[in-house]
Amino acid sequence: MADGHNLGNHAGRASSWLAVSIMLAGFTVGGVGLTIANWMIVWVGVGIFVLGGVLALVFDIFSDVVIDAPRVGMRAEDHR
Repeated sequence: MADGHNLGNHAGRASSWLAVSIMLAGFTVGGVGLTIANWMIVWVGVGIFVLGGVLALVFDIFSDVVIDAPRVGMRAEDHR
């Protein structure tokens, strides 16, 4: 930033993206299983999704949240 303040970024860590990608893959596999009415594939998708959730807990993905500095000079009415 021009004023020297580092507001951080919202990119996240690679481990967080891995966990979210695994959950997305599980959701997709489960959705495909639902559309072709194959319950085995649905449960495989659920298992993949749960694996991604466990990884998300282990990697503590919520610690990636970056809180921006408050906007100087803006009133509450300006946010509507």
